[in-house]
Order: sequence, then C-alpha cells, then structure tokens
Amino acid sequence: MNADNKTILLQLLKQHKELGISNQIDYEKFYLYSIITHSTAIEGSTVTEVEAQLLFDEGITAKGKPMVEQLMNLDLKNAYEYGREWIKRHENITVDSLITLASKVMARTGAEYNSLGGNFDASKGELRKLNVTAGAGGRSYMNWMKVPQKLKAFCNELNARRKALDTGDIAAIYELSFWAHYELVTIHPWADGNGRTSRLLMNLLQMEYDVLPTKVLKEDKGEYIQVLIDTRENEDIEIFLNCMTELHCTHLKHDIEQYVKSVEVVDKTDLTKKMVDKWSIKLSIAEKLVDILLFMVDKDEIKTETIVSVFGFTETTAKRYLRQLTEFGYLEAHGGNKNRTYSKKD
Repeated sequence: MNADNKTILLQLLKQHKELGISNQIDYEKFYLYSIITHSTAIEGSTVTEVEAQLLFDEGITAKGKPMVEQLMNLDLKNAYEYGREWIKRHENITVDSLITLASKVMARTGAEYNSLGGNFDASKGELRKLNVTAGAGGRSYMNWMKVPQKLKAFCNELNARRKALDTGDIAAIYELSFWAHYELVTIHPWADGNGRTSRLLMNLLQMEYDVLPTKVLKEDKGEYIQVLIDTRENEDIEIFLNCMTELHCTHLKHDIEQYVKSVEVVDKTDLTKKMVDKWSIKLSIAEKLVDILLFMVDKDEIKTETIVSVFGFTETTAKRYLRQLTEFGYLEAHGGNKNRTYSKKD
C-alpha cells in the first residue's frame, strides 16, 4: 500500500483503539456477524444482518428467504468459528488445511460434480476438476490441472511471508492478508465458494495477529470486483492492496463517526433523566429504554426478537419497550405485526 494509505490506516486504527469501540458489549460478535452476512451477500444472499443474528443466536429462520441462503450463512459462521481456533495455533497453512476451510464454507450448499476431469465434491472442499470463468463471458481462470501445484506454491510463499513478518508492523499484517486474499481467489481452486473462502483467509490472517478484521460490504461489491479485474489485467498487486486499504479505512471512519455520534448525542445519564421528567416513567424503565437506544447506535434496524435475544426480555416486555420508544419519537416502526422492524428516527 502507498505511504498515504498506510498513514491514514494507522491513524484510524489508533483512534478506534483509543475510543475503546471494540470494548462495547458484544462488539466482537456483532462485527463478525456483519462480516459473514456481507460476505454471503456479495455472492447473492439476501439475508440481512438482523435476520442472520436471529438465525445464529436463536435458530429462527427468515420467512420468505431461500433456505440455501440461510444455510450459506450458517456454513460461513461455522467456518469462521473453526478458523479462529485453527489460526491461533500458528500452524503452517497447507493445501489440506485450505481444503478443510473450503469444506466448512460449502458444507451444506456444495454440490457434487461429474466432469471430464473426474468427479469431485464441493461440500468436502475438493479442488475443481473443470475449468471456470469469471461470470458469463468473463476471463477464464487457470486450467484446473494447474491448480494443485499453484495452490501448493501459494501455501509455501504464504508460510514464508508469515515467518518473516514483523508482527509489530500493523500495515504489513494487512498487506499480507490482502495479498493472500488476492492470490487465493486468483488461483480459484474450487468450483464454488472461492470468494467467501478467500475473504475468510484474509480475516483469519488478520485475527492471527490481532488486528481488526476487514469488512467487504455488499455495497462495495462493484468496486471490489472491478479492482480484482484491474489488478489481474495490469498485473499490479498494489492496485488491490490500496483499494482494500481504502475500503477498510472507509469502514473504520464510519464506525468511529457512529460511535462518536452516540457519545455526543446519547449521554446515558442525561437521556435517562430526560425520559423520566418528560414522560413520568420509572427510572428503571428509562434505563432499559436508553440501553436499547445505545445498542441500536450502529444498526440500521432491529426486530423484537433481537431485543429478546440480546437483553433477555420476554417478547411482551420487548414489544412494550419498542412501542414506548416509538411513541416517544426515538424510533420508527416499519411493516406489519409479524415482520415489524424498528429504525432510529432522524
């Protein structure tokens, strides 16, 4: 990455750490849920972050959403949980370990293939035995027969880079993870799941060295795909490194701005007192209402089930609190009773 991007990245990470954003309640869990939901969304899933949380925490499936999309999210969650434990052992990354990661990603949605090159099972993470292209009319990836050797060479170089890495150089850690992401998705070892697995490896390398994992949001999809194409066509890895750094900086800025806004606007003591004075409600109730507002600071919307799951309220109590916040003008309700969601009111 260039010097300017490196400077901005390090400044934002320092600010993020000093603000203690990662110390917010369940921040790590919800940040990971966001990574998973957006990674599958890039591949076509329409499951939202709220729906994914209910699926992961309560086993509640989203009505009207294809089961394959929900299974895709469950598989990726399991892959991240497995990978987080595995990467902390600092073992060499091998072809077999990448196959294991891919098998987690594709466990319930991978298909069996009967090709001219032979049969293989994507749900087991087996390498492709057919040639693939980048979408309809897109550029062909390398011949399938070259994949095993290329993947082995990639693992050897990745392990050498990990061994030589200065773990105190945060920018170098990100560069390594972005490089690994690009190289793996370019080799395209599998018939399906390459994007998810490559982003998973990127995040695991970041977790290995305790830096904040990079999100690629569904809103980034167009830019993200284009930069992969540009990097390949120009044979210049710096294009990808700089784009991924800039995306990470953009999301860091957003997180910081949202947190600062929450601190400035939602002072817990002041807002609690305001609620008690203005609406003559009990202090204990006002405190719970403020807790819900604080929880919603970085979320576009929530459902009753989310509040039940996070705070341990009964469904009746959660509905009452959300109704009160709506009546007081803090939230807006959307949809009917069965699929109602709540968002912050501007």
